[in-house]
Amino acid sequence: MADKPLKRYIFASDFDQTLTFNDSGYVLAELVGIPTDEFERKAKGMAKINLVQQGAELAYLLLHDPEFKAKVRKEHLHEVGKRIRLKGDIQLLYQILETGVDGHCFDFYVLSAAPVEVIHSALEGIVPKDHIYGTEFSYKPSGEIDFLVRATAGYGKVFVLDQLLTQNVVGPDHVIYTGDGSSDIHVMLDVNARDGLTIAVSESPHVSQIAKRTVLSSSAMAVMAPILEEIAGWERARIRSFFEAHGMLIQEWQRVRTDWLTVRTAAAETAESIGAAQ
Repeated sequence: MADKPLKRYIFASDFDQTLTFNDSGYVLAELVGIPTDEFERKAKGMAKINLVQQGAELAYLLLHDPEFKAKVRKEHLHEVGKRIRLKGDIQLLYQILETGVDGHCFDFYVLSAAPVEVIHSALEGIVPKDHIYGTEFSYKPSGEIDFLVRATAGYGKVFVLDQLLTQNVVGPDHVIYTGDGSSDIHVMLDVNARDGLTIAVSESPHVSQIAKRTVLSSSAMAVMAPILEEIAGWERARIRSFFEAHGMLIQEWQRVRTDWLTVRTAAAETAESIGAAQ
């Protein structure tokens, strides 16, 4: 009797704040001597006026901001990757997904607005370069950024994911996407609409209200819990045993729904309305 064919899935993950504890932009600003609060002010300003796709703020600064453009070279992006703090157990997660679990195999990809050099450097020896899609630049011989080749942010992530579906001959309902913030909204909505699984790894209301599951942990392996529940149909006891078999112990597993409310007094609301009318 022939072996049952494996069910193939695409596992796609954001990078900054999803596989890491740091944001590439902050680490880069610190490296080249730009105050991190200055980077934050500029990035938030662009996001507020919707100047660029969510997540592409750093790419815009590298191309157009005089201070970043003058100071940042290609080698700085490689150095950022070495300095960035990765979450634990990424290599183990990659190996487990690649090997497959209970008749399900997963192709691991990284889709991020961070410069691709940063991601390559940070995940060297963990995730193959051809499984990493980040923002790509063309460089002058001096190492100075010349022009933008591709930005994997906002709808750019949706475009790359569609290419991967075609390339791997995988149905859209066999997609798992993990992310942490506003730059992941478009791709999460797209994956949800096509019956895939979305996992938020932060309590940010931008994604936690959209994602089908939310997992908070310092270990990248934590996303295996909802994958094994939702995809493989495992019970919690079996999932705990799975983690223990890989030398890991789930000490706490709390499932909590978070309601985000802004509450104001009716009197204050009425006073503002009257003031606006006058």
